[in-house]
Amino acid sequence: MMPSEISERWRPIAALRRAMTSVRQFLELVRFSHTVFALPFALLSALLAWQRTPFRWRDLAGILLCMVFARSAAMAFNRLVDREFDARNPRTRDRHLPRGRIGVRTVTVLVAVCCVGFVASTLLFWPNRWPLYLSGPVLAFLLAYSYAKRFTTWCHYWLSAALMLSPIAAWIAITGGLDWPPVLLGLVVCFWVGGFDIIYACQDYEFDRRAGLCSVPARWGIPTALRIAFVSHLCTLAALVALWWVADLGPVFAAGIVLIAALLLYEHRLVRPHDLTRVNVAFFHVNAAISLGLLVVGGLSVLLK
Repeated sequence: MMPSEISERWRPIAALRRAMTSVRQFLELVRFSHTVFALPFALLSALLAWQRTPFRWRDLAGILLCMVFARSAAMAFNRLVDREFDARNPRTRDRHLPRGRIGVRTVTVLVAVCCVGFVASTLLFWPNRWPLYLSGPVLAFLLAYSYAKRFTTWCHYWLSAALMLSPIAAWIAITGGLDWPPVLLGLVVCFWVGGFDIIYACQDYEFDRRAGLCSVPARWGIPTALRIAFVSHLCTLAALVALWWVADLGPVFAAGIVLIAALLLYEHRLVRPHDLTRVNVAFFHVNAAISLGLLVVGGLSVLLK
């Protein structure tokens, strides 16, 4: 066999490998694995909504697609507008844009595609028009978060409010209205995410102060920031108890609240003002367990009602 024939045979495989590499880089860029922080809450809200409204596969597909597109658009946009800060920050300088592994134009196209995909996915909820009507304001709020660190100390709660929309939007998309269960579940997300994002931001305390960026740690220091995060997580537990009461979720969910309280306490024991080496463990592993665990106990509670 001639060398040219061998090269021709292996060309499709090489193209496939390049495509897989590109896909992996895009997933890494938008931290696709972190979808686990918001998607379970949207699904739990949907489970509660389906107790009142007939289940439709279209609604489930719409929730999944809207969550993936919206979060990917917001994360890619954040990487785009923060690329200069990321290049200067020792913790983030190896990200894809600062390193040039993905170009600015490519990420811009990705943001646009994800935005269009999000709006198009809301049509799956038709004849409910609210998801389509609200898609623009929701996208604007999600994308605007990327500028929050430039002007507000409480940027962490802009992020948490963005994720708070997931259970509320899922409920509206399915029922066409609003009620206390999705609002309380949204408050759970808001205080939980706000708390752990403050913990995560402690890693950038020095850089944020030098760069003139706003955050709770940069303004008040790491010890105070950790105390604020702890209070935020106490509010998370209060919202969970209120949800359990209002939605009548029974003993399984109550046991889940106890387990989540233990996980949150463990998260705060992992991080100390002068020891941030385990922030990533607290940020991803513990919080992923909380998010997925709440979906499990919430789903079991709905099934057992």
